[in-house]
Amino acid sequence: MKDLRNRLQWLMALRVAVVTLLLGLSLAFQASNGERVETFYTLIIATYVLTIPSALLLQTLSTPSAIRTFFWSQVGIDFVLETMLVAKTGGVESPFAVLYVITVAVASLVPRRRVGVLTACSCMILFGIVTNVQLYGLLEPWGWLPKSRLTGPETLQTFGAYGLAFLVVGFLSGALADQLQQADQSLREKEQGLTRLQAFHENIVQSISSGVFTTDASGGITSFNPAAQEATGYTLSQVWGRPWREVFNWHPNQESDEPLPMALPTKVRFDVECKRADGNRLILGMTLAPLHEQGHQTGLVGVFKDLTQIRELEEEMRRKEWLASLGEMSAGMAHEIRNPLGALAGAMQMLRKDAPRDETNHRLMDIAIREATRLDTIITEFLQYARPPALELVECDLHKILAETLVLVQHEARTRSRIKIMTSLTPGSLTARVDQDQLKQVFWNLSMNAFDAMPEGGQLTISSGCRVIDVGAKKCDVIEIAFQDTGEGIPKELLSKIFLPFFTTKKQGSGLGLAAVHRIVDLHGGWIKVESQDHHGSRLVVCLPRSGNEEMRLWYEGRTPWKKS
Repeated sequence: MKDLRNRLQWLMALRVAVVTLLLGLSLAFQASNGERVETFYTLIIATYVLTIPSALLLQTLSTPSAIRTFFWSQVGIDFVLETMLVAKTGGVESPFAVLYVITVAVASLVPRRRVGVLTACSCMILFGIVTNVQLYGLLEPWGWLPKSRLTGPETLQTFGAYGLAFLVVGFLSGALADQLQQADQSLREKEQGLTRLQAFHENIVQSISSGVFTTDASGGITSFNPAAQEATGYTLSQVWGRPWREVFNWHPNQESDEPLPMALPTKVRFDVECKRADGNRLILGMTLAPLHEQGHQTGLVGVFKDLTQIRELEEEMRRKEWLASLGEMSAGMAHEIRNPLGALAGAMQMLRKDAPRDETNHRLMDIAIREATRLDTIITEFLQYARPPALELVECDLHKILAETLVLVQHEARTRSRIKIMTSLTPGSLTARVDQDQLKQVFWNLSMNAFDAMPEGGQLTISSGCRVIDVGAKKCDVIEIAFQDTGEGIPKELLSKIFLPFFTTKKQGSGLGLAAVHRIVDLHGGWIKVESQDHHGSRLVVCLPRSGNEEMRLWYEGRTPWKKS
């Protein structure tokens, strides 16, 4: 209906243009010859008077039947105007008889039906009436249609030529209209099918749980689905046109890996470690494949999955298994060492009483007894680490525990050189079932470890937050308490060792501080994330299940049938 309305508007515009042009030129020509031109004035005025109201009326029509009726009325108006013009300008000899052909062609195209022959016949009837009236001079007494100068055969020959032209144009225009209608319908069906297919593919890409992005030939990102935005924290506007290597921080080691070419023969699978928009660590399992269009590669398509949680839990489980084996073995060894060590210390004390009053002997005995006592203290601490007491879990606000610990931490910071403490805590409370004393020990040890990493001074930033992780088929809240220093950082080759008992890079210390932290957090069903770079400081994050997420604790400890992802 909208298409028919538009064609009618073009028909009326064409009528005005043709009448203005043809009649205007004829008007100017005849006026220059001194002939009477009242008829031309009348037809031009009638054209405008009939067309302008018709255009306004067309805007008010809303049903197809009304618009079709309106169309035929416009065709009838054209026939009447053309018949009057032909009758006034010579009848069968009029040069304006060709206007019938235009009306026939337009009438057959607008409604897109086989009406060309029908309109051609109507033109022939009107033109035949004019021809017969002129041939017999029926209106000559009234000054209309003077008798033609052509003979009867010539008049019939002229009428036949025009009639044949009307029929040919009507038939060809109708056939063309049918073909146009079929082609237009086929094109519309294909366009609708293509639109549905594009929408279907777009819905798949938008709904898929994996991150999907595409690039152009130069590597600039051209699409970024919702899963990719959720995984990376970037919106489409933030990554549009940026090189994908820059967004995902993919810079392979040139000594071991060749740079990835833009023209990929097949898909490539690799893991990449980058940063989310908020700065958190992000590990992605990515597959890149060439994007083809008409047989030529026009870019890349990448599909990736967030493996951060999986990798962290895998590292944590390996660490737990290793530490459990080490702790069990070490606890037995500690018992075996502690018994003879106690006997040795007692024997040295007895010998010290009976030894000669020699200053050197007394000093050596004091050193031996002191070191034996220190060794016994280390063994005691290790046994407490290997066999910690049962937790006394109470639901409480971690912010409150952290505040109580910070009082002692700030007092200790004042005794250090140029140490500054900053906090960035999330609003509200962070409730969890924890052992308050043990957790205070965790916060204290992490703070002291940060202080020791900044012997020349620096800043310790303590922050808190809560994020959602996938646990099996569910989502659970995890509380994060982060301790970030500005020290020298931890070398990459030592990251896997920092939670081992007795491992330390300090000149003094037992190496049990971080090991105890790891063990306490592990007993709470949590884990610790470590992010560090040489000369850029370290960030240790304590992750604990929030209250009401006991299923996550059970899942993490491996006591549920859920598959660990």
